[in-house]
Amino acid sequence: MREPRWLPWARWIGLGSLGLFTLVPLYVMATSAVKPLGDVQGDFSWIPTTVTLQPFFDMWRTVPLAHYFVNSLIVASVASVASVAVAIFAAYAISRYRFPGRKVFSITVLSTQMFPGILFLLPLFMIFANLGDLIGLELSASRTGLIITYLTFSLPFAIWMLVGYLDSIPTALDEAAQVDGSGPLGALLRVVIPAAMPGIVAVTIYAFMTSWGEVLFASVMTDESTRTLAVGLQGYATQNDVYWNQVMAASLVVSVPVVTGFLLLQRYLVQGLTAGAVK
Repeated sequence: MREPRWLPWARWIGLGSLGLFTLVPLYVMATSAVKPLGDVQGDFSWIPTTVTLQPFFDMWRTVPLAHYFVNSLIVASVASVASVAVAIFAAYAISRYRFPGRKVFSITVLSTQMFPGILFLLPLFMIFANLGDLIGLELSASRTGLIITYLTFSLPFAIWMLVGYLDSIPTALDEAAQVDGSGPLGALLRVVIPAAMPGIVAVTIYAFMTSWGEVLFASVMTDESTRTLAVGLQGYATQNDVYWNQVMAASLVVSVPVVTGFLLLQRYLVQGLTAGAVK
């Protein structure tokens, strides 16, 4: 069936509108980052009258941005790797084995994504605080507690997504590996994981991006030494002034790791997200 003549134009108009909706804020952020503070706080102008790179140097001294960057990198990396490692074994068991309570477990895992995170904020904080008093394990203001928190939030989606991907991998590969002498664990490590690498990369990217930009739990469960970037950017706002040009410069810098990783792994991300859509 031939498509209507107006459909390509509507498609281009829609995509162009979405592109402008995305690119205009990025342009404003980039131009504000190279303006003096007085120009940013004054009347808005699309084209900077004075261009300076000083905000990119001052942002490291106004707040300990490098320290916050290291905290975010450690927390996001460890949480994403740990959640994917656990999700692989859980998804493999759900995909390959038929055990009592399998459907109930799958539905329960997925249903945890229905609840807003703020419902778990106070219970988690109390649990971490009590653990510190009972066994001396300080989690309420540590990177370890934040890693555990992010792991629990990204794990259900990681399991659900990997189950769909592993279902698209023929079980004949597992059987062939077991015929060659590998057990279930050997088949998983040598055959299934290499075949499922696009899905694993997609889940890892999702878990990393979720942890990298999270604000709610990081603002409550961290202190000055364990603060992450998402919360540390608030340090540019003082009682007397807000250094908007430094905020924009810092926002550009901290976006580089996520954007770079997304562009480098975009092919795997698309393959992982579309896996299992057509069987």
